[in-house]
Amino acid sequence: MPNTKASPVPKVEPCCPPLTERPLTAEEAERTAAMFKALGDPVRLRLFSLVASHDGGEACVCDISDVGVSQPTVSHHLKKLREAGLLTSERRGTWVYYRVDPSVLAALGRSLVSAGI
Repeated sequence: MPNTKASPVPKVEPCCPPLTERPLTAEEAERTAAMFKALGDPVRLRLFSLVASHDGGEACVCDISDVGVSQPTVSHHLKKLREAGLLTSERRGTWVYYRVDPSVLAALGRSLVSAGI
């Protein structure tokens, strides 16, 4: 039987408060900039969207790898999204499953929402 031990899923901290609430600290600005920089690449944005919109909130790499680039390039982009704190992953047998923590989407959205609009 293959080893399907689940990797621990890290707790994702919100990137920052809404920009209209208060000025960002240097640490919050670094973390938020890394997330937006990672999403600034069209392939990474598409992969992030594929995972975020997939049934159940998670997607197998086998379901999201057809984005017009080679498999090694897909892996590179998924790694960048993980490093930016946008995705988490878990190996199950031979496949890796990716998910977006709902708090990440909420925090990114809140950071752009203007008060009173």
